[in-house]
Parts: sequence; structure tokens; C-alpha cells
Amino acid sequence: MARPVWNGNISFGLLNVPVQLFSGERSVDLHFRMLDSRDEKPIRYERVNSETGEEVAWKDIVKAYEYAKDSYVVIDSEQIRKAAPERTESVEIESFVDRESIDPRYFEKPYYLVPGKKAEKGYVLLREILKRTDKVGIARVVIRTRQYLAALMPHEDALVLVLMRFPQEIVAADEFKLPTGQPAKYRVSAKELEMGEQLIASMATKWNPEDYHDEFRGKLRKLIDAQIAKQSGGKSTNTDVEMPAARTASNVVDFTALLKKSLAAQSTPGSKKNVAAKRQKAG
Repeated sequence: MARPVWNGNISFGLLNVPVQLFSGERSVDLHFRMLDSRDEKPIRYERVNSETGEEVAWKDIVKAYEYAKDSYVVIDSEQIRKAAPERTESVEIESFVDRESIDPRYFEKPYYLVPGKKAEKGYVLLREILKRTDKVGIARVVIRTRQYLAALMPHEDALVLVLMRFPQEIVAADEFKLPTGQPAKYRVSAKELEMGEQLIASMATKWNPEDYHDEFRGKLRKLIDAQIAKQSGGKSTNTDVEMPAARTASNVVDFTALLKKSLAAQSTPGSKKNVAAKRQKAG
């Protein structure tokens, strides 16, 4: 079983529930190492002085903030420690809000909270209250040396703590040049809107995350496995990977024609819509 990231308790009002924090995500990225092509030996990353090219020992390295081009202010480790948030062992719930009121952009990383020994009753009580009220607990928690904003919410039999972004970390949409105003301003017709709604309705299905896979990673994994088999004396399989050709964008698009084609495609027997419907009916 995975090791807990953090041990502490959930705290709100007079209720304290001992819990352990476990990561709710799993990295599936394929990581590559850089090798010297002449002998396939790993390349090391070294800490060198940009002026002299000499390697610098860890004891001689300090942290600094670049406030202007090539201008730095050094902050020593003691100053950083004093500024760091006080380490606590508690998920301090400050308020409860409607689940639907939280902008998805604020959610960042999920963790599972697992109850400590003989803490099941308090855990279940909080989980069921959140389910019945459809509320989310907004809390602060210090993990290692950083303070996070977090949302505590129920998911099936679990309590999930989702780390959140602070408002200062969110880029406002008005910083970008976006098309504003009514659709008619951009020559979007009522017919196109109606057909677009029909297209969405024809493609609508229940959310099933198992239907979606990282296709590029899958192909890359096959390439790696085949290469390993080849190097170890095993039989190599066909590892040709056909990558889709890049599409060029055009400012002139016949949306009506595209919508008609899309609607027609959705009504064919082999469409994803019909396949999904058959799978749901069979299940």
C-alpha cells in the first residue's frame, strides 16, 4: 500500500477526525534520460557558475529573487524558514460552500483522506453530512512547508481533499482578446445555433472515464516494449506509428455544412453515439 503523504486530523467546530493523506493521482508519464550517443552513458546535470564555468558546491549556493534583469536580492535560509507557515497537523475547515459554486479552474490536485484507527464514526458522520447538504468544506492545510487552500468533499465512500489554487494564481479571462457580444455580431445564425444544439444532443452520453485513453502514450509504450524485446533477443513487432497530419486553420469555415455532416455521422449505425447506447443497454 502507498505511504501517506501527511498525518493529522480534520478539524471544524469541535469535531476532530484523525486521518492520513494519500495521493489521489498516479503519474503515467514516460520519462526519458539523456545519454551520450557515443557510449550511451547518462548525462549528468551539474551546478556551474555562469561566469566562470566552475562547478559550485551545495554549501556555496544561496537562494535569491531576480527583481530586475541580472539584479538579485539574496534571501537566506533562516529568513525563508521564518516566513514559512506554521506547520500544523490539521485540515482547518473555515467554511462550507455549495459544491456547484466553485469554479473548476480552482481545483488542482486530489488526495484521499483515510480515517485513523477508531476514527470511522467521525469520518462517516462528516462524509454523510456533506453528501446530504451538497456542501464542500473550504480549508487550509500545510503539507511539508507550503500552505494550501483545499476543498474537502465526499466521493463514494471516501473523503477527498482537493488542493486548490489561490485567486492570485488564476489568470483572468479579460486578459485575452476574446470575442464578446451577441452571436449575431459574428454572423452566427439562429439555424447554426439550433443545428449545433442538435449535434450536441446526438452526441450526449453518460460520462465514463474508461472510454478515454492517452493514445500517444500507448503507442510510445509499444515502441519501448518492442525495442526492449529486440535488445534482449526477443522477437520485435511492427512498431510503425502513424501520427496524424497537422491541420491548418482557416478563417472561412462553413459551420452549417460541418454541422449537417456531423449530425448525419451521428445517425449512422456505427457512430460513437449508437455504440455508447448499445454498451449502456447491454450493461
